[in-house]
Amino acid sequence: MAVADLMNTQLRLVLYDGNDPSSGEPIYKVKSFNGVKTSATADQLYAIANAFAGLQQRPLNIIERKDSSDIRQA
Repeated sequence: MAVADLMNTQLRLVLYDGNDPSSGEPIYKVKSFNGVKTSATADQLYAIANAFAGLQQRPLNIIERKDSSDIRQA
């Protein structure tokens, strides 16, 4: 049986950066924050992401949490 151990968590803010002039498709920029505590709750990440979003020049589109796990045999 395999076991997954949560190793790292990253908070990502996806910011709207306008539309592509030729295709009209939206353009997004990503601001990443490493070293987030793996025990952070969704409410905590949401609160800090909105605080950081207020400091950005671009509007916030999506908040993402990216977890990395080490998978090994138990």
